[in-house]
Amino acid sequence: MGLLEVLNGMQNGPRGQPQSAAPGSGGMSKTTMALLAFLVYKAYKSISGIQPAQASVPSPYPGGQDREPQGAEAGGLAGVLRTIFGGGPVPGPVLSRGVGNAVQDFERSGHGETARSWVDRGQNRPITPEKVETALGEDGLKDLMQQTGMERDDLLATLSEHLPRVIDHLTPEGRLPTEQEASRLA
Repeated sequence: MGLLEVLNGMQNGPRGQPQSAAPGSGGMSKTTMALLAFLVYKAYKSISGIQPAQASVPSPYPGGQDREPQGAEAGGLAGVLRTIFGGGPVPGPVLSRGVGNAVQDFERSGHGETARSWVDRGQNRPITPEKVETALGEDGLKDLMQQTGMERDDLLATLSEHLPRVIDHLTPEGRLPTEQEASRLA
C-alpha cells in the first residue's frame, strides 16, 4: 500500500465524518494536506535555515548530507507544496528527508523515544498535540496553518493522531528510508 492510500484512508475524521478539502487542494483532505505539508516542511527546514540544525544530533542521511533533495521542484517549500496540493507526486527525497528531520526534531524536543517507536518495528507510541507543537515550533506551526487553512488546535490534533502511522508506513524496514525506498513507498 502506497503513502497516498494510507493518507486517503485517513480522509474521514476521528468520528467518521469526511473532512472537506481546502480550495485549490485538488480534492485532498485537510488531514492529508497537513501530513504532507508537515513532511515537506521538515524536509526543507535544514536547507532554508527555517530551524538551525544542532550539531549534537547526527544527520540521518548517508554521509551526513545536507543538500536539497533531488527531484524537488524549484521554488523551495512553497513550490513543492503547490505540486503536492495540485495532485502531483511527492518526491522520494522529500519524504526521506522529511521523516529524518521530523525524528531529529522530536529527539531534540525530548520525545525521541516516542518518534523512534514509529520508525522501529512494533507498537507506535502516541504523542500529544502539545508535544507535536514543541517539536514543530511556532514558526513551523504558523506556516502549516497558512498552507493548510487549518486552525491551530485542529492541525495539532490531526498531526498527533496520524503522524505516528504515516512515519510507521514510511519506515517499513525499521529504519529511515533511502530516497529510492521512499519513492517506492510514495
